[in-house]
Amino acid sequence: MSKKKRLTPVPPEPLPELFDAHTHLASCRATTPDEVAAIMDRAAAVGVHQVCTVGDDLAESVQALEAAHADERVFAACAIHPTRADQLFEDGVQDQLRELAADPRCVAVGETGLDTYWITHEPERTAPLDVQESALRWHMALAHELDKPLMIHNREADADLLRVLEDAPDDLRIMLHCFSSPLGVAQAAADRGYWLSFCGNVTFRRNEELREAARICPTERILVETDAPFMTPEPFRGARNEPAFVGYTARCVAEVRGVTPEALGAQVTRNARELYRITE
Repeated sequence: MSKKKRLTPVPPEPLPELFDAHTHLASCRATTPDEVAAIMDRAAAVGVHQVCTVGDDLAESVQALEAAHADERVFAACAIHPTRADQLFEDGVQDQLRELAADPRCVAVGETGLDTYWITHEPERTAPLDVQESALRWHMALAHELDKPLMIHNREADADLLRVLEDAPDDLRIMLHCFSSPLGVAQAAADRGYWLSFCGNVTFRRNEELREAARICPTERILVETDAPFMTPEPFRGARNEPAFVGYTARCVAEVRGVTPEALGAQVTRNARELYRITE
C-alpha cells in the first residue's frame, strides 16, 4: 500500500496580529538579511508581525542575534540547549553567552532546560542530566541577573524540571516553550505563574490532553509558537514549518478556549510583548 501523499503547506487565512513566541530562523534556512526579510514578509502577510528566534548553541545564538539586528520584526533568545549543556562549560563560552544575552535585541535567555528523552535514545551524544541541571541553574541565574525571561525546553523531565525551577527567584519570568507535558504539570505551572507556549502538536488529533492544557491556561500567560522548522501543525504535519503557519495553532487554541481567532491572536501578542518586555 502506498503512503498517503503529504500536503504542500500553505499559509492560513490572515489574522490581524500574531506573535510567534519561539522559532528558529537559522534552521528555517534564513541566515542572511535577505533570507530573514523574506521569511518575515511571508509571516507578516498573514498577520505574524513579530517573532522570537532562538539559539540552542553558541553558533545559533549568534545567528539569532544577527537576525534580530537585521530585521526590526525579529527578536532573539540566546542559550545552550540542554542536550548540548556540556558546551556551556568549555573555555570562554559563558562569557560569550553572557555578552550575547545582554544585548538589547536579546529578549530572553533560552532555550535551556532538561531533556531525558535524548539521554535514553542517544546517550553518547547527549549531556547527562547532572550537567543539564548545572547548565539550567547557570542560565537561570543569568536570566535573573539580566532581568530577562527564562525560556525552558522540557522533554520527559517534568519532575526534575519542577524541582529545579522551584529554586528560581520569585520575580523571574519563566516560559515553558512547546508545552507538551501532562495536565497536572500545566496546572502546577499555571499556579506558579509560568507562561505556557503551545505549538503545532496541540493540533495533532490524539493530543486531547494537550488541548485541555491550552484550555485551562490563564489568559495572561498563554502563548503560541511554531518551533519552526519543526512541529508543523495539522493539516501539514511532517512538512517544514515556518512562522507564517502559526495561525493554524492559534485557531486550534482559540477553538478549545471558546474565543475567536482574532481575540486569541491579540491576546497572545500582548502576552508575548509583556513577557519579553517589548514596547516598540
